[in-house]
Amino acid sequence: MQELTKAEEQVMQVLWGVEKAFVKELIAQMREPKPAYNTVSTIIRILEKKGFVGFKAFGKTHQYFPLVSKEDYKTQISKSLVSKYFEGSFENLVSFFAKKEEINVEELDAILKTLKK
Repeated sequence: MQELTKAEEQVMQVLWGVEKAFVKELIAQMREPKPAYNTVSTIIRILEKKGFVGFKAFGKTHQYFPLVSKEDYKTQISKSLVSKYFEGSFENLVSFFAKKEEINVEELDAILKTLKK
């Protein structure tokens, strides 16, 4: 699975949230400043070529829906992040955030409890 660009990820975040939408509906759900119709249309076609998005045709217009779940993408990106920057070690990842004081003791305890389950 390929990593998404920032623009592609923004469109996918909206599409994951609404589950299916026409380009105009996607734009309506986006924050200001809203991108141009042609921009979103181009991004959605790229996402389709990458296998992230499918569509149902209604005449000349298309309703888009995700083919890759948000959960599957999160899993893949998390593994990629750990592999690229933390030598494949989740311990290195957690320790990095602990050293940077981005994670507190309560959060570490919660992580440990989750791991023990």
